[in-house]
Amino acid sequence: MADATLAGQITRLRQRRTGPLILELDLTDGLAEGPPQDPVSALLTMRRMRLPDLLEGLKRASTDDRVRALVVKVGGRIGLAKVQELREAVLNFRQSGKLTVAWAETFGEFVRGNLPYYLATGFDRIYLQPSGTLGLTGVAVEQVFLHGALEKLGIDFQSAKRYEYKSAADPLTETGFTGPAREAVGRLTESVTEQLAAGIAEGRHKTAEQARELIAQGPFLAQQALDEGLVDGLGYRDEVYDQLHKEAGPDATLLYLQRYQRLHPLADLSRRLQRNPRERFVAMVYAQGAIRHGRSGRGPGSGGIGSDTMAAALRAAGADERARAVVLRVNSPGGSATASDVIWREVVRIRAAGKPVVVSMGDVAASGGYFISAPADVIVAQPGTITGSIGVILGKPVLREMFGRAGVSTDTVADGTNATMFSSSRPFSDSEWDRINVWLDAVYADFTAKVASGRRMTHDRVHELARGRVWTGADAVANGLADETGGMSDAIAIARKRGGLPDDAPVRVYPRLGPLDQLRSAESSEVRPAAFAQFGTGALPAAAGNALAALFADEWGPAWQFAAAAGLPPYGPLMLPGIWKIS
Repeated sequence: MADATLAGQITRLRQRRTGPLILELDLTDGLAEGPPQDPVSALLTMRRMRLPDLLEGLKRASTDDRVRALVVKVGGRIGLAKVQELREAVLNFRQSGKLTVAWAETFGEFVRGNLPYYLATGFDRIYLQPSGTLGLTGVAVEQVFLHGALEKLGIDFQSAKRYEYKSAADPLTETGFTGPAREAVGRLTESVTEQLAAGIAEGRHKTAEQARELIAQGPFLAQQALDEGLVDGLGYRDEVYDQLHKEAGPDATLLYLQRYQRLHPLADLSRRLQRNPRERFVAMVYAQGAIRHGRSGRGPGSGGIGSDTMAAALRAAGADERARAVVLRVNSPGGSATASDVIWREVVRIRAAGKPVVVSMGDVAASGGYFISAPADVIVAQPGTITGSIGVILGKPVLREMFGRAGVSTDTVADGTNATMFSSSRPFSDSEWDRINVWLDAVYADFTAKVASGRRMTHDRVHELARGRVWTGADAVANGLADETGGMSDAIAIARKRGGLPDDAPVRVYPRLGPLDQLRSAESSEVRPAAFAQFGTGALPAAAGNALAALFADEWGPAWQFAAAAGLPPYGPLMLPGIWKIS
């Protein structure tokens, strides 16, 4: 029995290496954006595939003769821009002639399922479980307004903004959408609906008008979805996979796309060892989360963009002579104005040094997220990206009435006219409002001036597009706030071209932190580019020694020389050492 089990394992391993494959992808756990910032985050997100790996895996599989088909379980909470990027990658994969199948237990169970279904329309076939539903319900933006409830509690909220479309504080100050907010949100939902309808029309061979009518008629039960031609078949997982095996061949092996990627490390290592250590590449810097002062957080729940960390990463990419261009991947709703300005300055410095910067916008790159994007040579956004929101807001709650009702009193000893200006126990005075308005005007003027400079627009045109208004990526391209629609792969291709690099030039993430670097405190505010020219292994020729140093230092940090000398793999301390082979 043991011999039979071992023989079966050997056969499966051989098939994975040499036999035909059906690649699987499960999106129900979501999709991660960039690399983890620390080992704990890496462990917690190890089951979630990362967008760059997914894109690279599909690109590799499209030219692999062993890969016969791709099957994806659709679901999970993935933003519209990422959905569009993945959908485009699937469409590119389909050009190789390989079969693509999307299946779902349900596209939304008593909830909206617009985005999962929109993704599925990029596949050759769509299957739905017979008991599932298709939550094609149209696009809506619902906002909860708390002003009435706060008023009953005796809480007031004072705020000022630049300008009328900047609606972040409206839930606390209004009882419904203001006119400008309704106008902006109305266009936002209209633009997204246009994109959904276009995808459904293209993928399901219908006219745009038919697609809009179907969106208006949803949601659908499974049989109704089949009758309307929105899905190709109803079936459980076993039925979908049985059909796949019939078409791909009974000897085809199922393999997750993540595992497929891991089958290639030795080939990648061989290619990397043969590279010149002075090889030029594109530097990738991720700006993900809210923007704040200081260093980026570590560990679960502490993410965000620390201006110190981000500025250091950009300085390192700018200082590395091998990095011929920089892609800044922005997925941020904004945050601190001054922290955003710190990052903006480093982007400007990179460009001033003659190195092109290309911004790739994710699901959201708005307010401070747009601030740091504005100086780039090229801005690439997905049609569904949320961007713009060029404006500023400030406010505070006033709890005086609530304190009075509860019998709470406050007393203050202060030295300075405006020392209690931001106290919640009293409203702003007229003179304090004057100071606030001066500050808001200054921040807005600085923001719009930098957008005008970066986007090469007049101040009047920027003000027309700004005023706090949010745009979809499609509208941002149309009005000049972005340059092209597309995703991360498109931004990298543009960066390669602008940097004078070949189409297959590598991409390296900055900062280059190994596991030990992630755990220990930083030595200084600089994240220096790796400079390996002076390193050698002694036992190897200089070129090979430099290449090995580059490989090991990327992942082992200060322990790279020990790791290389001990014969450990270059991928880091959690990698199984040596080459394991069953024979």
